[in-house]
This record gives sequence, C-alpha cells and structure tokens, in this order.
Amino acid sequence: MTTWSVVKDDTKEKRRPGRYFRYGILASLAVLVISLGLALTPGQPPEPPEPSFSEQARAAALADTMRLRTAGSHLADSVSGAERQALLRTVTLLTTQARALSGPDQKQSPSATAAASGTASGVPSTSATVSGEPAVADSPAGLVAAVSASGSRRLKDAVASDGGMARLLAAVGTAQLLQASSLAPAVGATAPELPALPAPPPAPAAAPAASPSAASLPAASPAAGGSSCPPAPAASAPAAGSATPAAALAMTVKTEAETVYGYQVALARLEGGAAGSASELLARHESVLAEAEALSRAQCVDIPPREAGYTLGPLFLEAPAAGLGSLEAGTLPVYGDLVALSDGSTRQWAIAGLLAAANRAAKWGTDSGPLPGIVVDTAQLPELTPDSPAPESTAPPASPAPSDAG
Repeated sequence: MTTWSVVKDDTKEKRRPGRYFRYGILASLAVLVISLGLALTPGQPPEPPEPSFSEQARAAALADTMRLRTAGSHLADSVSGAERQALLRTVTLLTTQARALSGPDQKQSPSATAAASGTASGVPSTSATVSGEPAVADSPAGLVAAVSASGSRRLKDAVASDGGMARLLAAVGTAQLLQASSLAPAVGATAPELPALPAPPPAPAAAPAASPSAASLPAASPAAGGSSCPPAPAASAPAAGSATPAAALAMTVKTEAETVYGYQVALARLEGGAAGSASELLARHESVLAEAEALSRAQCVDIPPREAGYTLGPLFLEAPAAGLGSLEAGTLPVYGDLVALSDGSTRQWAIAGLLAAANRAAKWGTDSGPLPGIVVDTAQLPELTPDSPAPESTAPPASPAPSDAG
C-alpha cells in the first residue's frame, strides 16, 4: 500500500508543469485579445482649431445676411407695389452679399457656427446680439433697423480682420447701411443715421512720426525741417501698381487730388442746388486730401505731387452731376485697397472714407453696387444652397437716400 501511494504522488508532480504551461498560453491569449481590442477602438478625435477672428467675423456676417435675406423675402410676399419692389431690391442685394460671404465651401465648421452666435466675449457677434434687434425682423421698419445694425457691425469687425476679409466686410457693411437708408422712405420708416466713424485729430505743430494706433489717427509730422523720417533711397519707392500700404496711401492722395480738380471743373458748370452741394463736397474733398497727405507724412510715405490739371472725359463736361457720381464711385476701389493693406487707425480712416464716398456717389445718383470698393463679377460668385430661395427680381438696388454724412 505504501509503495503504490508513493508512485501515485510522483505522477502528479510530473503533470504540474504541463498545467502551468497551458495557463501561461491562455493568459497570453487574453492579453493579446485585450490589446487588439484597445488598438481597434477609435480614439477621441482631436478638437478642431479655434477659427481666426476673420473667419468668425465672416461667419457672423453670413449668418446675419442670410437671416435678413429670409426676413426680407417673407415681408416682400406680404405687400405689393412700390414697397414690394423696394424690399425685393434689398433681398437682391443681400443675396449677392451672402454669395460673396459664403465662399467656395458653404459648410461651416461647428466652431465657426458657434462663433456666429456671438456667445463668447470678444468674438464678432450678430447684429441681433449687439443691437438688441429681433433675430428676424417682423416689419419693414424692423428690417430697416436690422439691416442698419448689421452694416454697423460689419464695419466694426472689419477694423480687426485680415486684409482681404476686412475689405469684404467693409464693403458689405457700407452697402447695407446705404440700403437701409434707401429702404426706409420706401416703407415709411425713419432713415437710420450713418454710424459716427473716427475722424483724424488736428495735427500738432511739430511731432515725431508714429506708427498707427487703434485709438486715433497719427498726427502729421512737420512738412519741412523737423521730419523724423530717415532718408530713403530712390529704389525703395513703391513701384506703380504694387500692393503695399505705402502704394495704397499714395494712390489715395493722387485720387483725392484728381477728385478735387473734378469738383472744381464741375462747379463752374452746375447751377442751383447742385452747385451748392458740389461746393460743400469740394470743401470736404480738400479736407480729405489734407488728411491723406498728413497720414503719408506721418508714415514716411512720399506724397505724389499735385498736377495743374487732370484728364476729364467729354461726358463729364456734358453732364457734370453724373460725372461727379462716376468720379466718387471711382474712388471706392482705392479706399478698398487701403482698407485691405492698412491696419489700426489708418484702416479706420479708410473705412470711413469708403462709406463717405459711397454716400456721396448716391447723392449724385450713382449706385455703388452690393460690394462698394471691390471690383467683382457677381456672375462668378458661388451660388447659395437651394434651401433658402429668394424671390426673383431683376431690379437693381435703389440708390441710397442722401445723407448729411459725408
């Protein structure tokens, strides 16, 4: 009995290593399955990058414009006659602007969409959030106020946006403000006032040139003797047609000088109220020319010499009032370039100049279009998605009503 028990125990001792081997294999398989499961489980997608201020401003502008477009379309369907035509012109303008703001890809990222709601501090906001206007205007007068508030918001956002987007926002805001002024009398509403934009302070007798700041325009440096600008070699002058801030500012000075000359010629051929308006606007252009020259001196930009005269077409002499309207409209791309290429207080001055020039063109009966300051073929703009159709209208936007701003 004893011998058999000993043999039995020896057999069990020999089997134990085999069991450990199987346990090890099973454990390895379990670890492998768990590892494969973890590897095949998709990881958390990375958070999309925060959109830039310019993208947020574009998204907010597009959201406002689309909302106003829908509201205008609904209001136009509820009225008739001249009021309907005025609303349809507004819808047409907003449709073109929405196409320009949508870009080639109309799908907005979640972060850009959230930015359009204006919930974050320091983020471009829709006009409904800023001005307290209803999200959708429920009356023609409400639409006038909402379009005006949206235009003011676009001009403010243009100050801090990137160059090209700044020009687009300034153009959209300018057209919306003027369209609100045009729509108001057609629907029996009070015309909104144009926003008060910063004006350059008087230049001190002597001051060193300083870089532009967001608070105020730089003062002009002394015209002679006390200039702090370093002597620049002739080769450093901006080439004609070059896209630089200096070239844009020099072109603004040249264009204003030509406009002053045009008003001087037209004033001798106008009579009555037109002559009075031309005289007032001539004084304004002479002031703007002086401001542009002061900006040039402050930024060490060579001022183009004034010429004794400039070429005016025969149509200008035959119809000087219409010619002045075309002359004002011709300054818009120049101010648009300066908006895109400048920053700080110089850009604020350029935005004010763009709005004032478009308003002056309207006084002479010239339409500045849906994007003043931008030369664009609207047929080449991307089409909107079909979920928000606008009523068909072939009538062009009405010329904005005259305003005291200017």
